Amino acid sequence: MTTATDPSLYRPCVGVMLVNTDARVFVGKRIDNKEGDWWQMPQGGVDPGEDLVQAALRELEEETGIGEKHLQPVTHLPDEIYYDLPDDLKGKLWGGKYLGQRQTWFLVRFTGEDRHVDLNAHKHPEFSAFKWVDPHLLPDLIVPFKRAVYERVVTGLAPLI
Repeated sequence: MTTATDPSLYRPCVGVMLVNTDARVFVGKRIDNKEGDWWQMPQGGVDPGEDLVQAALRELEEETGIGEKHLQPVTHLPDEIYYDLPDDLKGKLWGGKYLGQRQTWFLVRFTGEDRHVDLNAHKHPEFSAFKWVDPHLLPDLIVPFKRAVYERVVTGLAPLI
């Protein structure tokens, strides 16, 4: 994580802690991660001029296939969380334009059933599998360079589940 002072050097992004009726959190196994058994919550970039809530719902639908009728936005963390890419990824992602991401994290309730999840709903799937986990496990599932982000998300949002 970083204490960035120039937001323009960080890709604007939303992240979603999607919680089911059993108070468990959705995580997906990234298709493009070949170096470990890493799982993550849905997240993605914000389009220019896009409302953050709409960006979060759009990313959820793109990555999980879950439509808005099965989603209830609850709240979001008040501050963006910044993280830096590791050196071996700098200059390779997002056209080399950013040092990392600045993320706004949302808590969203899933009111549907597992059959409403469709990881292949988008033409470019990001996850090969999904599961529901206890919130306290999240920092151990994410790639190490994002662990501090997940610790802050769990600290800020898990008590509201």
